[in-house]
Amino acid sequence: MGHRRPFALSRPRRATAQTTRPGYNLRSVPRTSLAIRVLGPYGGSAPGYRLTTFLVDGESALDAGALTDALPLTAQRRVRRVFLTHAHFDHFASLPFLAANLYGRTNFALEVISPAPVVAAIREHVFNQTTWPDFTRYPSRSRPTLRFRPVPEGKPVRAGGVTWTAFSVNHVVPAYGYTVSKKDASVVFSGDTGPTERLWEAARRLRNLKAVFLECSFSDGEEGVAVDSLHMTPALVARELPKLPPKVPVYLYHLKPFSLSRIRREIAALKEPRLKLLESERSFRF
Repeated sequence: MGHRRPFALSRPRRATAQTTRPGYNLRSVPRTSLAIRVLGPYGGSAPGYRLTTFLVDGESALDAGALTDALPLTAQRRVRRVFLTHAHFDHFASLPFLAANLYGRTNFALEVISPAPVVAAIREHVFNQTTWPDFTRYPSRSRPTLRFRPVPEGKPVRAGGVTWTAFSVNHVVPAYGYTVSKKDASVVFSGDTGPTERLWEAARRLRNLKAVFLECSFSDGEEGVAVDSLHMTPALVARELPKLPPKVPVYLYHLKPFSLSRIRREIAALKEPRLKLLESERSFRF
């Protein structure tokens, strides 16, 4: 891989219209609603199990495990920014391929947004001219494919008509959950975390909280590895629920494929109607 040009990229072409995949709807999301599409709710990779990725209003992604697996090329070109929860591979796996697909084909730079520790890790270990080309340089520094945007923790960031605020959570590397608000609706994404506090404090202050998206990676029988790696199990989720605002639905994601059947049984045994397991291509409009 050369240091002057990224691998065998052809000369950039001007963006042109492209036919969408049959059945894929690219109509604009109403500005008054908050639209969330679950592209990938899983914490592991196998056929039929997409890595963690949420699409917000068709143009912002929370994490990037499966953007290029889930979206046709035209829809990929509509993604203007990616908010990252942390720098573990399953949360950014498709980001290098998205940058390559967008190279020279958009009139804007794709923003990668997160607090500084996450941005620094992605810059140093991924887009470093060794692991992958540094797309902040290509096609040129004045017209890059990619732009990194570090944001302060706890400070609202306005992007695409939506307000995002990062809060640190309890994981083995610097990691952040997000509150996401638009008009009269808010949701919370936990990112990868064990039992945590600051994010739930912020959630309790939100008006019109419509949903919480909470990780649940392992089964109760795997609590040892969950505790060591700072992830959740159904039992740990049940202990976390009193910290959340009451009556708000809680959608569980980052499910490990090899643990999924046991997680499903254990969640059902809790008989807690607020808890629901997410599946790929579930859509919400708040």
